[in-house]
Amino acid sequence: MNADTDAGNNRTSRLTKTVVLIHGAWMTPASWDNFRGKLEEAGYTVHTPTWPYLDRGTAAELRANPPEGLGRLTAGAIADHYARFIDTLPEKPLIIGHSMGGLVTQLLLDRGYGVAGVALDPAPVAGVIADPVSLGAAFPVLARWNAWNRTYTLSKAQFDNRFANTAPAALRAEAYEKYMVPTSGRLFAQAATGIGIGVQPELRKQPLLITAGEKDRTVAPALSRAIYRKQNKSSARTDFVEFPGLSHFLMTEPGYEKVADTVIEWATSL
Repeated sequence: MNADTDAGNNRTSRLTKTVVLIHGAWMTPASWDNFRGKLEEAGYTVHTPTWPYLDRGTAAELRANPPEGLGRLTAGAIADHYARFIDTLPEKPLIIGHSMGGLVTQLLLDRGYGVAGVALDPAPVAGVIADPVSLGAAFPVLARWNAWNRTYTLSKAQFDNRFANTAPAALRAEAYEKYMVPTSGRLFAQAATGIGIGVQPELRKQPLLITAGEKDRTVAPALSRAIYRKQNKSSARTDFVEFPGLSHFLMTEPGYEKVADTVIEWATSL
């Protein structure tokens, strides 16, 4: 491991001491709080900017009144938003994204942003066919009139059964109230059609880690592995890790410590 060990518990990568975390659909940056704490303990400066439109109220306010335009938000527009933020930083960061944020992470790497990327249980890129479990999770979003222009919010039952199915009941209840926000139907139309979410692994120069949660019912391990196989065509280092017993909520639920430690150790090995 080529870790920086200048002081105490510092376990940062030799490539950067800055991290940008990109949350996924239905979540706010606060869903990163546990994970962020582990990165900060390791010595990183961590940034958690939110998506466009999601800075206009609390989670409860956004659920009650989804912002006009959110339903038409695209992956490319989210990537543009984060690119502008990254341009303000003093050094190129390690980019870590969850779910749709993992897709955006890969789009940013293709644009040359970041020294490395981590895609935690990422949404599919173009050319990767979703498995039945992942298709089932997306179906309620898309099976509506004009779905590609509308927002969609998971119900509490959907969150419990599909998103955070291995998390304790008390955590699920708290997390739904604190983190659950409406998301863009356009994003799911893109995931279904591949439009605007293409990547070029052969041109990627930065290392990439892709993960899966064994019990994930939103992005099943089979889908994460398929994305890994596509990205492994790159000459750059590309790794895959599956976490036993964890759901799509792996960045927050008990067990997030193992996920964060794995990411930290991977980054120090670059």
